[in-house]
Amino acid sequence: MERLAGKIILLSGAGRALAALAAGGLASLSQAPFDFPLAAFVAFPVLVWLLDGAVAAPERRGLRRLGPAFFVGWLFGFGYFLVGLWWTGNALLVEADLFAWALPLAIIGLPALLAFFYAFAAAAAKIAWSDDIGRIAALAVAFALAEWLRSFLFSGFPWNAVGYAAMPVPLAMQSLAVVGVVGINALAVFVFALPALLAGRDHLKLGAALGVGLVALHLGYGALRLSQAEPTDGAESVAIRVIQPSILQSQKWDTAERDRIFQAHLDLTTRPVDEGETAPDVIIWPETSVPFLFGDRPDALAALGAAVDDDQRLLAGIVRAQAVGEGGTDYYNSIVVIDGSGEIVDAFDKIRLVPFGEYLPFQEFLSRFGLRQLAQNIGGFSAGTTRRPLDLGGGLSALPFICYEVIFPGIAPRGGTDARLLVNVTNDAWFGDTPGPYQHFRQAQFRAVESGLPLIRAANNGISAAVDGYGRVIDGLALDAVGVLDVEVPLVEADALVPPFRPDIAGFCVMIVLGIAATANNLRSRARVN
Repeated sequence: MERLAGKIILLSGAGRALAALAAGGLASLSQAPFDFPLAAFVAFPVLVWLLDGAVAAPERRGLRRLGPAFFVGWLFGFGYFLVGLWWTGNALLVEADLFAWALPLAIIGLPALLAFFYAFAAAAAKIAWSDDIGRIAALAVAFALAEWLRSFLFSGFPWNAVGYAAMPVPLAMQSLAVVGVVGINALAVFVFALPALLAGRDHLKLGAALGVGLVALHLGYGALRLSQAEPTDGAESVAIRVIQPSILQSQKWDTAERDRIFQAHLDLTTRPVDEGETAPDVIIWPETSVPFLFGDRPDALAALGAAVDDDQRLLAGIVRAQAVGEGGTDYYNSIVVIDGSGEIVDAFDKIRLVPFGEYLPFQEFLSRFGLRQLAQNIGGFSAGTTRRPLDLGGGLSALPFICYEVIFPGIAPRGGTDARLLVNVTNDAWFGDTPGPYQHFRQAQFRAVESGLPLIRAANNGISAAVDGYGRVIDGLALDAVGVLDVEVPLVEADALVPPFRPDIAGFCVMIVLGIAATANNLRSRARVN
């Protein structure tokens, strides 16, 4: 191992660049749908060794000394996001005649921008770099900080946070309840990078003990928590029907297809339940499932009222229009709740819009260069202002999330809402049969674990599912399946072995402890040299 590490440390030029790119690309295979954590145990030690060799020329001073580490981190991040997010370009092929020219911006430009967060992480870690386990701790803190910044800077895009690789199954998701995403990111990078110590003798036993211990705690806590979960037999529950019509994105806004699409949703809504099953209390359609504005088709509300019984509620994704100013109109990506009389009794407007998909950042400037958002049929969306539970009748409420809103950590904190469940409606048909829908669904599972509440997901072409508060799938529909999901969802909050402190605070405490250890080790190493 020392020999391999030495060769990697001494790489230069194109060899060093290719190694960093390859390591980042390999690390992305630890994410859904591949779920191969072993890839991260190879990729991060390679990154450590590359950073060992990222030494600036003696004449460089100040921040310029961090340049080689910054470049290695950027290449690692570019490889990671290029392999992990290439599928975003699929959305541009839905209307290829209009947007195919922008494929390089999606496939290469987005990873290139996101890679700067990992470049920052590598450079920041290099400040407290040492020769042994201290550098592993420094890298872990720096990556956790970079991922935290990625969750909100420039509107935020925390897709495939590096720590998610440590949580491929519910057994491994429960630590979110203790240290949150920040802590998971820090601890995951720390453990993934520990094999780099095999190339030397310093702290090898300590590293092995910490690695085995942290993995055992991670999985042991998950096993214990799941074993302590209260049985749901006899618990209060709600019968829910999820509609998955799998409408092709190329047909979704075709005026010639609108009546057929709407009728397909109605047919699935009124499909008889299987023998012995309970009629649904709540019916959920996916994001923008109604293919026209209600103002243009008042008969649509009447048809929905006819499809819904008096004691049922239907949640439908719609485009909502609101007049503004003199002759102006704002459009919102919304969810409406409709009762059996065909009346809209509650609504929610999407707050976090997709940049370049639902709105164009710096529109006045970028539009001069021919750039525009994918939602061209209505000229882009406006953002809502407040997230609040939707009234589903019978004293039941649900906290709504539209599409990629569900990827943001901490949006549904434990005890932070009076809602009894989470609802995520989405349309992943933009991305076809690629890793995208699987990654999106995995992140929805994490929000259920964070909140402790069951989550219902209605996706146009999948993955639709019901997930309990421990992240376990109760039932679901496969990608591109057409049908309904009738499921009895226990309204039980996951409260087994819940720590008395906030996970986000605990996560930052983990960062602080690792940061102190890295700094102390770095100072000790410098003292030995001097």
